[in-house]
Amino acid sequence: LIVNGTKIVVYAERDPANIPWAEQKVDYVVDSTGMFLKKDLAQKHIHKNGAKYVVMSAPSKDDTPMFCYGVNHQKLKKDTKIFSGASCTTNCLAPLLKVLNDKYKIKEGLMTTVHASTATQTVVDRAVRGGPKKWRSGRSAVNNIIPASTGAAIAIGKVIPELSGKLTGMAFRVPTIDGSVVDLTLRLEGKGASKDEIEKLFKDAANGKYKEVFGFEDNLLVSSDI
Repeated sequence: LIVNGTKIVVYAERDPANIPWAEQKVDYVVDSTGMFLKKDLAQKHIHKNGAKYVVMSAPSKDDTPMFCYGVNHQKLKKDTKIFSGASCTTNCLAPLLKVLNDKYKIKEGLMTTVHASTATQTVVDRAVRGGPKKWRSGRSAVNNIIPASTGAAIAIGKVIPELSGKLTGMAFRVPTIDGSVVDLTLRLEGKGASKDEIEKLFKDAANGKYKEVFGFEDNLLVSSDI
């Protein structure tokens, strides 16, 4: 692949163990296939002529450590060869929950993510593996609002252990190309907080300690503005 005169090597290989990452001087591999979300599978990228580190772009399906920038990335050690960068929803939600929990302490919460369609969905209705419980995932992504499960609530507990077991949630896949939104309802300890207090908390964080993590926006945006 040549982009503006720069040559980029492209491999068409199903088995990561056969990809000579070292020949291209690759240290970190960001695995976005969703097929290697366990440590023993991701390990295939690390071999004699392979890479040194693997970053999963989705929540791990085993005990592979998970890190979310702005939340617990400081705990990532040099000798951690394989780790997960969590999901898009987790990266959306976790920094905000950390800011809130540090200030007010969260008792419990419910999250609902309205999520743009993804590559795993189908354009037209079709049969999918997994039996009746998976039927919804085979419905057309361009014609339906599709209720789905989300692992973000569990992932939150992995990056913020103090919140483990305190959140639950679900997702709706909607026919948009990009952009998602999370609706979050929380019970806080003590007297709680007012709308103005929470807005100020997020605005101060976005302009201060968390300015490289999230922003505060009060314009009347829609999904295509993202």
